[in-house]
Amino acid sequence: MTFAQPPKDPLQRALLRAPIWIYRLGLGDLLGERLVLLTHRGRTTGEARQAVLEVVGRNDNTGAVLVASGFGNRSHWFRNILEEPRVLFQVGGRRRRGTAELLPPEESGQVLAHYAQRHPRAASALMRGLGHDVDGGLRDYERIGSDPVNGVPVVRLLPDAPEPGLPDFSAPRGTDVPRPRN
Repeated sequence: MTFAQPPKDPLQRALLRAPIWIYRLGLGDLLGERLVLLTHRGRTTGEARQAVLEVVGRNDNTGAVLVASGFGNRSHWFRNILEEPRVLFQVGGRRRRGTAELLPPEESGQVLAHYAQRHPRAASALMRGLGHDVDGGLRDYERIGSDPVNGVPVVRLLPDAPEPGLPDFSAPRGTDVPRPRN
């Protein structure tokens, strides 16, 4: 089964939306730090909408979380945050208010390549399921993330105020792109 198009079947949609209910029940900690609940405004209705997305990168120092739009600009959540970037997001039990910003294509490619380096099987299965041809090389992921038309753009969810804590020494020097973590 391929997910090159967002699911239209009610059963498939319900299965993909099941993690939202886990968060709504207050059990977000069960999902760990690999998923984020994104609450955003609908671009036409202005009503709150929610999506659960996989975290492809993070920065513990700033509290930033990186998520990829697997369906590119066809994803409703993606089009909504482009219209209204003020969001709420929750990773595990931590809820944050912040801003969503689209990374430039080159940075998106670097983030996807780094994610693929850290999680090669998951990245390969995800990209193939989304209809992207990958052979496992990092250049494929850079190409897919850098393609502004048919690729997988990456969005940074940046909290309004970073949580106090220790510096994040895992972040690469000379760049503000958070490195993915487990």
